[in-house]
Amino acid sequence: MKKHTFALSILALTLSACGQSQAPAPETAPPPKVADQPANPPPPQSAQQMFDAKIDTVLAGAWREAANKARDQYRHPKQTLEFFGLKPGMSLIEITPGAGWYAEVLAPLMRDDGSYTAAITIPKKPEGEAAQDKTAIEKMFAADPVQYDKAKVVQYDPKAPSLGAPNSADMVVTFRNVHNWVMGEYAPGMFRAFFDVLKPGGVLGVVDHRATAGADLAKIKDSGYLPEDYVIKLATDAGFKLEAKSEINANPKDDHDHPKGVWTLPPTLTLGDKDKDKYLAIGESDRMTLRFVKPAGDKIFSAPADASGK
Repeated sequence: MKKHTFALSILALTLSACGQSQAPAPETAPPPKVADQPANPPPPQSAQQMFDAKIDTVLAGAWREAANKARDQYRHPKQTLEFFGLKPGMSLIEITPGAGWYAEVLAPLMRDDGSYTAAITIPKKPEGEAAQDKTAIEKMFAADPVQYDKAKVVQYDPKAPSLGAPNSADMVVTFRNVHNWVMGEYAPGMFRAFFDVLKPGGVLGVVDHRATAGADLAKIKDSGYLPEDYVIKLATDAGFKLEAKSEINANPKDDHDHPKGVWTLPPTLTLGDKDKDKYLAIGESDRMTLRFVKPAGDKIFSAPADASGK
């Protein structure tokens, strides 16, 4: 009996020792969580997609005048530039930017990916110290170097226009200026200058006030409205090919018949408070939007000696 008890004690001690020598296995840390990934991750954006997104950023830019932003509803800048085919890396010339409505958009947009040049008429400079005054667009650029430090300005004589080295620009755009050139009787020369400065395959984008189809130019040219077919002829006579039309800037509320022409409508409202609500309800003028291309292989248009087109 004692031998049996002793054997059991030895067995218990042995089992106890074995249990102490086998420490529990350490707990393993759980694997790090991996963020859920979409089954089909979006592909990387192309340069053009990033450029399109940049247009949105520029249109919302704090440097743009609030009054100018309010006119986006009439001028449709993003859709217009997309229709013209503006792309990153292009050399772009805007003809006669005026107070800079589009320059506010185009100069920052092309600042780091392409180039922007404002082409303005040679100003009539006064004598003395005032002769050094900057033009309105140059003052605008100088006031905000963060946005406009790379913007360029060239001056031209509308009666003998030269806009830069031949075959050097990718795109020329002009907004609501052709009617002024028609009234000044130098529109043909301007279109030849556009043709000369553009590279073969380059694009000319035109927006202007559109007259009623079939309107007599001689009767309506001082109204600011122009027949669309006449503007197309100006371009094709200079060597361009009409590539496309768009109704982006059309306004069916505008019947093209106002006491002071296009200037009756906003933003000018030449009549002041007279029938103001009526004209505000119409909105800005009905406009043609045209895209022309300089055919590949064409270098410089052989213009006649009189560049005014008379």
